[in-house]
Amino acid sequence: MNLRRSTRIRGPPKDLFEGDFIGNHLHSSSIFVGGYMPRSTSKDNHKEQDANKVASGASTSSSTKRNSNDSNLIEHQDEVLMAEATNLATSPNANLDFLSKLVPSGEVLAFGEDNFVQFEETGVREARNAAFVLVAGGLGERLGYNGIKVALPSESTTGTCFIQHYIESILALQDASCRFVQGECRREIPFVIMTSDDTHSRTLELLESNDYFGMKPTQVTLLKQEKVACLGDNDARLAMDPLNKYRIQTKPHGHGDVHSLLYSSGLLKVWHVAGLRWVLFFQDTNGLLFKAIPASLGVSATKQYQVNSLAVLRKAKEAIGGIAKLIHADGRTMVINVEYNQLDPLLRATGHPDGDANCETGYSPFPGNINQLVFELGPYIEELTKTGGAIKEFVNPKYKDSSKTAFKSSTRLECMMQDYPKTLPPSARVGFTVLDTWLAYAPVKNNPEDAAKVPKGNPYHSATSGEMAIYRANSLILRKAGVKVDDPVKQVFNGQEVEVWPRITWKPKWAITFTEVKSKVSGSCSVSQKSTMVIKGRNVLVEDLSLDGTLVIDAVEGADVKVGGSVQNKGWIMEIVDYKDASAPEDVRIRGFKINKVEQLEKTYNEPGKFSLKF
Repeated sequence: MNLRRSTRIRGPPKDLFEGDFIGNHLHSSSIFVGGYMPRSTSKDNHKEQDANKVASGASTSSSTKRNSNDSNLIEHQDEVLMAEATNLATSPNANLDFLSKLVPSGEVLAFGEDNFVQFEETGVREARNAAFVLVAGGLGERLGYNGIKVALPSESTTGTCFIQHYIESILALQDASCRFVQGECRREIPFVIMTSDDTHSRTLELLESNDYFGMKPTQVTLLKQEKVACLGDNDARLAMDPLNKYRIQTKPHGHGDVHSLLYSSGLLKVWHVAGLRWVLFFQDTNGLLFKAIPASLGVSATKQYQVNSLAVLRKAKEAIGGIAKLIHADGRTMVINVEYNQLDPLLRATGHPDGDANCETGYSPFPGNINQLVFELGPYIEELTKTGGAIKEFVNPKYKDSSKTAFKSSTRLECMMQDYPKTLPPSARVGFTVLDTWLAYAPVKNNPEDAAKVPKGNPYHSATSGEMAIYRANSLILRKAGVKVDDPVKQVFNGQEVEVWPRITWKPKWAITFTEVKSKVSGSCSVSQKSTMVIKGRNVLVEDLSLDGTLVIDAVEGADVKVGGSVQNKGWIMEIVDYKDASAPEDVRIRGFKINKVEQLEKTYNEPGKFSLKF
């Protein structure tokens, strides 16, 4: 059995109509593609409820057998698709009109605007009815970091690692949500972490050695996914372990396993009985995510979305999947993520000669999927009861050359959690929420060498750019709240030119929403570019502060601190570190700099009370 004919292969344009690529990848229902217009969705679109129709039949798992008539069915589907694509290509005006009608239902939000603030408040209210699921099955080897990715510091100023930041953000949402409830609120937000053989024990050790970063151990559940056999060539021969020729090589099955794990664990029913309504899925190294979650959850609650994909404005051909509405000739539709390497050839094949191109806004009409998802729990349980959480599989081999006859390394069947909507019934309400990229998306997934090769103007997605994005977001949020924040300067670290904003960080308990930020900043405040500001207390009020240096405020619960006046010192300096310098720790080398704490003003309040810090 040839691999190319029996499984879905994600590949370059010449594979578009080869074998069953289209039939399997787009669930036999893709022929037209429609996007959205950034910042210009109409009220009618906001009211639209998308039918999310799919082809008949349940999703497959690694144990599912193919129908004996599949090959004939596939060939017939390919003929139909090719014919429809040809018709579209010869009718450009009709095609453009069709495209204009295919805007998926979604909400486009601009940070700080009234509707953003309203959705944030709604989301905070709903947070106590949510559970959070982190897929964290990977190591940091691709980043040049040998530990688990969630242990990597998200930024150098405080050294807070990703999993600590996520837990503290969930706890801040939990507290903020409970404040909306009259009387005592004892609701504790569940937190599930999907691990793998590579990360399970190290994740557990990280949590236990840090007292779960303030979260009760009973709130946290670790679910470990299993590995699957690897394939060595296009004929799907099993690959043997390089270290043991008598053992089959295995690799993780992909984060799509999270659905079957949640279903088989029984957690979903426990949550449903407890009155929970939402499940939020997110990945392991995006330090900005929780700045976007409250508003996105608010959109789900307001629009009654069963599936809500968080998205950002996307440049054409950017290496991030695009959310599109796919329509078959017989009327079946699906709102789904289309991988970036498939979107361009699909558009070209359906009458769009420019393929994946920017529109007049300067962005692609297809929002970028950042793989953070909000599901309504009830319909999610209903669907998984039918499917068991099985997600359509695919194969994504990396070939040695354009002949595509040999793999660089073994591949395997895998599945993606964002493919869940492919199994949904016609009545499913599937939408998306588009947020500012600077607010919502700064993944850390590339090592310094690969990041330095990224074409100028495209995101590096490295430890360097991920950290700088956190400082930028916090600076822009304070600007929106009325603080005068100096413009950034450009510097080069590990071959990457980045904007260096003031190093501003705060604990999520200080502010988890824009409304909270505005309530804790007042008067005439300014922060110079060289400055570092760290706020660790919940009730710290910044009033008429002029900062030119480093200020660190740490306050226990019950300590109300008012900070103001002029603070000036030599501050903390960023010193360049080469990623090849083996004398530096890995987490420092991969970002290209270290913090030299030359001088700072640091105040710690260990007792409850009211305090004023004026200079």
